[in-house]
Amino acid sequence: MIKELCESLIELNAEARDWEEAVKLAGNLLVENDCAESRFVDAMVETVKLRGAYIVISKGLAIPHARPEDGAKKVCISIVQLKKPVEFGHPKNDPVEIVIALSSIDSKSHINLMSDLAKVLSDKNNIEKLKKAAKKQEVLDIFNFNKSLKEVRGY
Repeated sequence: MIKELCESLIELNAEARDWEEAVKLAGNLLVENDCAESRFVDAMVETVKLRGAYIVISKGLAIPHARPEDGAKKVCISIVQLKKPVEFGHPKNDPVEIVIALSSIDSKSHINLMSDLAKVLSDKNNIEKLKKAAKKQEVLDIFNFNKSLKEVRGY
């Protein structure tokens, strides 16, 4: 499911003043790559405003998303590495350095994408590598390595 990841969906050393700008940076990458409509970005921001910082799933990592009907066009992720971490309001996992936006076209693809992402992010070394990546290829290598494992191990 993470097969759509490419350099144009990755931004390193990005600057954001706050969580909302960080979410918009990640969302706009989805829009620029024709994975989502612009209203999808607004829906991601609105979801955080309504539901809080539940998207900050581990120390320094947020995964914003919106419902498929809010303008998702493809199953896709974008990755933003922040130059300076920002607060999302999570009591334990703030501040956030990595924002991975998800675009899913239905609930099944959302679950599959989350599962694939969890396989990559369950390795804390991968999260640290994302935080320290200096080149987009380093980010791609994290996901390509894990994709190779999926094929070999039959995930």
